[in-house]
Amino acid sequence: MVKVLQDVTVLEMGTFITGPAAGMLLADLGANVIKIEQPGSGDPFRAFKGGLYSPHFQTYNRNKRSVTLDTKNAVELASLDALVADADVFIQNFRPGVADRLSVGPERLQAINPQLIYCSISGFGRDGPDRDRPAFDSVAQAASGFLRLLVNPVHPRVVGPAIADAVTGFYAALGVLAALTERAKTGRGRLVETSMFEAMCHFNLDDFTHYFSADQIMGPYSRPHVSQSYVFQCADDRWIALHMSSPPKFWENLAAAVDQPDMLKRPEFVDRAARIANYEAVSTFLAPIFKTRTVEQWCARLQGLEVPHSPLRTPPDVMDSAQAQHLGIGVETTHPTMGRFRTVRSPLSFDGQREQSVKAPPVLGEHNEEILGGGRKINAAE
Repeated sequence: MVKVLQDVTVLEMGTFITGPAAGMLLADLGANVIKIEQPGSGDPFRAFKGGLYSPHFQTYNRNKRSVTLDTKNAVELASLDALVADADVFIQNFRPGVADRLSVGPERLQAINPQLIYCSISGFGRDGPDRDRPAFDSVAQAASGFLRLLVNPVHPRVVGPAIADAVTGFYAALGVLAALTERAKTGRGRLVETSMFEAMCHFNLDDFTHYFSADQIMGPYSRPHVSQSYVFQCADDRWIALHMSSPPKFWENLAAAVDQPDMLKRPEFVDRAARIANYEAVSTFLAPIFKTRTVEQWCARLQGLEVPHSPLRTPPDVMDSAQAQHLGIGVETTHPTMGRFRTVRSPLSFDGQREQSVKAPPVLGEHNEEILGGGRKINAAE
């Protein structure tokens, strides 16, 4: 049992992804995270597939407990205040101004508990011309310049998972941990703020650095060309990825793997600069070769020659892989009413120990009696 944050109590009034993701990251490290939800409906993500326990909700709400409180009700607000008095962290991801209207703004809560680390997550920041704009994942990706690096100009579509939402949650958790570290020395709370826009601008740092230092505007193919990354379809219609980078030995070994010993004498292959300039020609040359063998056959060849590669895996492929099973990537438990729950464990190890236990996401208000019924009983160990 690795619980490095076991003495930290977090109150999370998060909805959808950014706030819940920050809470989950702290919960994965052992923090006692109490999710405070609206009675009756809870986090809107609960209902994304009908009912109140959607896969969307499950993704970001493991290792937490749930209570329902309506802060517009004086009695229930008093219950929240009692929790705040003993808490270490409060997380919310409302639009600017909403927290104050719900009586959970930073000034009020830190007046109750001056040591409280208050984390506020917004779309575009608490002030400025865009503060009131609705922000969702694709909006934040686009506004920060990141989305254009993912969109194929030939077939323009938004692709991939909710990157901006999850990344913002990571930055928020990082800020909370930094504030907790400082508080251990000063005893003082902090207001920690981030926004999806700011988080994604920072996450997109390579794009901005190329602009600042070389006046270069990157595109969706810039990084794959420079890093020499490719995907190829194989004989069994599965796909394989290569990341050839810059060491010459990777290309020399690839030439041997594809039975093309003279490949590197071709003008498009002669050196790194040529391969970058002729990326499409390199890809066109290799694509039909990779169609001659299955993914497993190619993996065996490339592994033997230490060529960086991997098949494009699905979740069951990953879970069945020898490395994932060796590392215990998949963990599971049973919820008393919702049944079996499976997820991916935290990627962090401490002194060689990995956290292999997990708590299933709570049903709405599951811990009302445990946490609220006994007054101010909020410690997980109690």
